[in-house]
Amino acid sequence: MVAPAYQIVLSGYYGYRNSGDEAVLQSILIALDRWSRELGVQIVPVVLSGDPAWTTAAYGVRAVPRMSLGEVRRAIAESDALISGGGSLLQDVTGAKSIPYYLGVIKLAQMLGKPSFVYAQGIGPVNRKWFYPMIRSVFRRCKLISVRDEQSRALLLSMGLRAEDVQVVPDPVMGLKLPGEEDGGKISRTRPSEEAIPCIGVSVRFWEKDRRELEAIADGLRQACQSRPLHIRFLPFHVPSDVEASRYCMERLGEVPMASGGSVSIAEPDDRPQSMLREVGECSLLLGMRLHSLIYAAGRRVPVIGISYDPKIDHFLSRLYVKPVGTTESLDADLLGEEVLRLLEHGTEWLVEREERIAALVREAEAPARYIVDYFRRKG
Repeated sequence: MVAPAYQIVLSGYYGYRNSGDEAVLQSILIALDRWSRELGVQIVPVVLSGDPAWTTAAYGVRAVPRMSLGEVRRAIAESDALISGGGSLLQDVTGAKSIPYYLGVIKLAQMLGKPSFVYAQGIGPVNRKWFYPMIRSVFRRCKLISVRDEQSRALLLSMGLRAEDVQVVPDPVMGLKLPGEEDGGKISRTRPSEEAIPCIGVSVRFWEKDRRELEAIADGLRQACQSRPLHIRFLPFHVPSDVEASRYCMERLGEVPMASGGSVSIAEPDDRPQSMLREVGECSLLLGMRLHSLIYAAGRRVPVIGISYDPKIDHFLSRLYVKPVGTTESLDADLLGEEVLRLLEHGTEWLVEREERIAALVREAEAPARYIVDYFRRKG
């Protein structure tokens, strides 16, 4: 018997080659495919993308331009459902346009009689309170509301949504694996030998106007390099801005790493999330500003040091029972350098203490996909 096919439109910040958001998309696609095969339901994804041709080439799925109302409406009208997420879609820190756009796409699906699912989103900050009733009205008609942390759930409850209607699940990227691991294969991480020079993965971005956070990061790494040879490996998650931020730090580091027997390098930009996932997995520890650099590291069992520029960093680290080493506004270079050396010394203990928690997050990351596929299994 041929499995029934259901077309689902995926809405998010896709097609802009931001490694974190592309990892979200790939994780959702992989999870939907896995549970489709598990439950005997065929899911056909259609992605709303900023670059449809690139998205189709990268993931082998149909994509339509996300800013073309006519094509978005046509895709949803032809579909059986809409998935909104994941990522930080409903927030107004970057401007007042994101919330109306993403809510508008969900509302359009609801007007067309299509079930809508909120997939592991990070909600907020929402500083404009007049968005509250809009979010509440649209979300109340969703078949599933899943968010990636307790703080997002609390914010939705403050808007008037019911506690029993909002599920907390891990970020979908916690479940992202390398090719060959996706059907239950074990994580194939290359562990450096004790004699090898440790590789410190570093994910930075521009945030403070005076670059104080980048200067403190470089100064702290330089101090660590003076104590032992290290390979400082910069990992740009958003091109080209993270490449520029990385090179800013590299210039401030100067020749100190090489003088102490270490080295400095920067990963070549790559549009494929799993390429960056592999890079992170080869590190001895990860120092990160980007949320998904920390999520990649946890999933690959690499100890993390987080620097907070947004509550979402604190929220994720708290799920690992970790606090940020500092914030972008107040980052102590001496403390950062000491933490790098401490974690290199005690990284194994760090992982053992958190293995059960990390494993649970990885398992739970596919919960929304399982729910959505089962929804159509029961419907069929």
